[in-house]
Amino acid sequence: MKAPELLLPAGGLERMRAAYDYGADAVYAGSPRYSLRARNNEFAKLDILEQGIKEAHERNKKFFLTVNTLPHNSKLKTFVSDMEPLIAMKPDALIMADPGLIMTVREKWPEMPIHLSVQANTTNYWGVKFWQNIGVERIILSRELSMEEIAEIRQQCPDIELEVFIHGALCIAYSGRCLLSGYFNHRDPNQGTCTNSCRWDYKVPQRYGKRCGRCPASARFQL
Repeated sequence: MKAPELLLPAGGLERMRAAYDYGADAVYAGSPRYSLRARNNEFAKLDILEQGIKEAHERNKKFFLTVNTLPHNSKLKTFVSDMEPLIAMKPDALIMADPGLIMTVREKWPEMPIHLSVQANTTNYWGVKFWQNIGVERIILSRELSMEEIAEIRQQCPDIELEVFIHGALCIAYSGRCLLSGYFNHRDPNQGTCTNSCRWDYKVPQRYGKRCGRCPASARFQL
């Protein structure tokens, strides 16, 4: 049986090095402009991103790059030119969610491995087979799945890599497909600027200001 790969997030060089030092096989980091990891992302600077990928490969580790926003038309105009220097750095895979961007990368850079982001909300084995048929190498399954559902997907799809989250925040909507943060703060979760409004504590007042209840924050996810 193949040992599972331990993959950790990295927002900068220091956190990347710590992840590798503590046993991570790979890290993922946000790309400039097209990542949901827009906040606290040192790798948005191309020189730091290039250094991170170089260090990872020197340590025989992997470095995945997230390109997982759901962009509007304005970002499509520069997508290919924005991606060219990133592809040249040779990340080990791109983590993507938008079908149009995936199609474009497959056409322009057919040798670049693509992992399907959790933002694509893959919840069943037919969905896995669909993405496998268009060349996606790994599926990051939705956080909402049970252990039994994951096992059934593996049974039905034995020849594709599957990835699951084992810890972190559980979105109130299917991962990322939410407008709550945009409504409260004008910061769009689908463009990488979620303020985690679903995890705030809310107080419910009566008409004349007397508090009548409390809505606690959503629970954290743990597989």
